Amino acid sequence: MESRGNYNRNRMGTLFVVATPIGNLGDISRRALEVLNDVDLIACEDTRHTIKLLNHFRIEKPLKSYYDFNEERTSKTLAELLAGDMKIALVSDAGMPAIADPGYRIVRLCRERAIPVVAIPGPNAAMTALSASGLPSDEFLFVGFLPAKKNARGAKLAELMNVTCTLIFYEAPHRIEESLEDMQDLLGDREVCVAREITKVHEEYTFGKLSETRKQIKPLGEFVVVVAGAREIREVTPKSREQVLKKLGMTRNQLYDLFFKKGHE
Repeated sequence: MESRGNYNRNRMGTLFVVATPIGNLGDISRRALEVLNDVDLIACEDTRHTIKLLNHFRIEKPLKSYYDFNEERTSKTLAELLAGDMKIALVSDAGMPAIADPGYRIVRLCRERAIPVVAIPGPNAAMTALSASGLPSDEFLFVGFLPAKKNARGAKLAELMNVTCTLIFYEAPHRIEESLEDMQDLLGDREVCVAREITKVHEEYTFGKLSETRKQIKPLGEFVVVVAGAREIREVTPKSREQVLKKLGMTRNQLYDLFFKKGHE
């Protein structure tokens, strides 16, 4: 049960976490439109992006931007407004807010202050790609974006080598080729489904082994990569450690720093 603290629920507003289309505007729900029309303020990642959506549906509401570098300050401001009986919608640039974006901090602060939060479900790129991938969906791990730097990306993939459930990644066009190469090197030549530009005009799904799929990918648009889980657990031996180090291009000390030292600082 949530603690009400010093906040009076009867005098509070509500934070609505509203899913928006990931490409095709026809995917927005009637309930999402009703909420966006009804709230007092819309908090969004990029006001330039969200205003296009609102203009399409003839919705006029004040906007407040939040992003990775201002989310702490903005979260507090929004929480204060909500405590003053304001209704606020939280949206991302595409899909479900608070999934691989800084919106979760706003939701967390509301939970800590016992401010009501209502999720308005809808489009989500990860779940859409998984449902169309043909890979096992009874158990999966959403990883989100891999680190941009090669060593850190390799270290993250090394952590996932023995995960037996399906893995889901987001990736940007300028890193997709490198990421797929690293996945093959560290995870092995597994089955993969690479979804590109989901629900948009140039939507494309590429299915096969990583070695085959890598050659077919066009580095254009936004990607969701769905990778089969490990079929068997690899025993960590001195030889396997050496193989990982060579693939990562790292020394033992560098690997130690990435896995252990960072967590103890």
